[in-house]
Amino acid sequence: MTPDEIKSFLQEREPLRQRTVSVVDFGNVEKWKNSLGWRIGIQELALLVKHFSQGSRFLRRFYYGADYGQNDSNTIMIPWSEAILRRANINGFEVVSKRVKYIHSAQSVMEFEKKCDLDVDMAIDLIQERDSYDEIVLFSGDGDLVRALKYLKEIYGKKNIVMSARGHIGKEVIEAKSNGVVDEILFAEDFEYRLNMDRFKKH
Repeated sequence: MTPDEIKSFLQEREPLRQRTVSVVDFGNVEKWKNSLGWRIGIQELALLVKHFSQGSRFLRRFYYGADYGQNDSNTIMIPWSEAILRRANINGFEVVSKRVKYIHSAQSVMEFEKKCDLDVDMAIDLIQERDSYDEIVLFSGDGDLVRALKYLKEIYGKKNIVMSARGHIGKEVIEAKSNGVVDEILFAEDFEYRLNMDRFKKH
């Protein structure tokens, strides 16, 4: 999509904004930088999300793990993790989080892996609150939520849009688009002029 096409697309969506829920899996979004070559800013993401979802903060949902470090008894969040959650909150997102787990891994250089799976939380929230929206905009290329999207589409008629980077979109999402479960796939590359947090910085 060109910037002009995106502008028209977002204008067409204006009447739908109070009945559209945007779900940001920021752990997934963060990884897009590996193929994009640029970083997605939370403030920039929030401004785009408001073109999809306006009104109740509930409709703008931000899922990300709270990292307290390896020690299970730590009660103070790691500063960068706290900063991300705080920035999401002040930019109008409903923040949903839970503690990151450190799991021993002999294969990892650091001898541990971080895990914080919020897919179940996202699916349950979407199903429980199905009367609050008519359409879902999912910011994640992960295919784990496709089953929930399929259920919500077939049983409750919910429309689905997925945004992902081209190098991070799961085959399940592509198959869901071809099967009519996902109505549209948007690509972050096309939205760089809106999402790149470093676009105005001098190199």
